[in-house]
Amino acid sequence: MSNFEIFNAKGFLFDLNGTMVNDMPYHIEAWHKKIISLGGNLTLDEMKYQCYGKNDELLERVFPGKYSMEEKIKLGNEKEAIYRIEFKPSLKLIDGLATFLQSASSKKIKMAIGSAAINENINFVIDNLQIRHHFEAIVSANNVNQSKPHPETFLMCAEQLKLHPNDCVVFEDTPKGVECALNAGMKAIVILGEHTANEFASFSNVIKCINNYTELF
Repeated sequence: MSNFEIFNAKGFLFDLNGTMVNDMPYHIEAWHKKIISLGGNLTLDEMKYQCYGKNDELLERVFPGKYSMEEKIKLGNEKEAIYRIEFKPSLKLIDGLATFLQSASSKKIKMAIGSAAINENINFVIDNLQIRHHFEAIVSANNVNQSKPHPETFLMCAEQLKLHPNDCVVFEDTPKGVECALNAGMKAIVILGEHTANEFASFSNVIKCINNYTELF
């Protein structure tokens, strides 16, 4: 699919972390600190591959059966507070995204955010960067029952935009996110950050892998 064909899509669905802002190292570090403080023994590299889905799901993967849902929510919120404090001085959109959003808006392409982040983190990013006006729908961890790679997140985005899944292109940065797009029947563009292009080679729905959004112009 050429760049011109990308802009022929009716909807763009964006993951948030690592896709719109380059904050995954901050999430990984914040989670790693929290996990170690709780007695876990994951390495920082191992932590990278656990950073997907809802916070309570991550904690359940690392500490199966150890914490109640109430405790997992509390621990996750503590981690997110650390992330927001540490990332805020570096908060900015990935290169080229501001122009890309403006271009998509001018072409009347509907846009949504579909993220496993909690509402507080999404608001933290889009309000500090003043980009909320670009998005007609926002689906967060607070809105879904099943996290990526289950397709609920992106299917809910498409439904709220009143678009067929086939008319949407997903922007993602993780294999689990691209798998979610595939399960939803959607093509995906991968923003490389914490993962390499080789990790996405098996996915039939990947249009292309990019380092930042300037490569789409």
